[in-house]
Amino acid sequence: MAEDRNMYTIKDDGGIGTVKIADEVVAVIAGLAATEVKGVASIAGGITNGMVARKGIKALSKGVRVDVQDHLVTVDLSVCLEYGYSIPEVGSSVQEKVKSAIENMTGMQVTDVNVHVADVEVEA
Repeated sequence: MAEDRNMYTIKDDGGIGTVKIADEVVAVIAGLAATEVKGVASIAGGITNGMVARKGIKALSKGVRVDVQDHLVTVDLSVCLEYGYSIPEVGSSVQEKVKSAIENMTGMQVTDVNVHVADVEVEA
């Protein structure tokens, strides 16, 4: 197991063991959720949902920063939006999708999802 990762226990019921998750995994969950929102072209750095197969799943965490304190998660992510979409509406959808995905998959509570619009992609 890599020693440079921050690991968080998400389940320890005193049974047969514990379940731990790395902060990088939480960042990947946030990145995948964000790229599923209509109007999001990519995570900052140009990583789209379709590019994950070529570049690898870890590439999605590049534009995402997570902070976990006592099972409370704060997410900061930078996105590139498609031209023509409402920035407030897409931003709100990203916040809801990321919050829901992290809470459903990890059981941790998301307190903040801060969306930074880094670019707007215009079709050629």
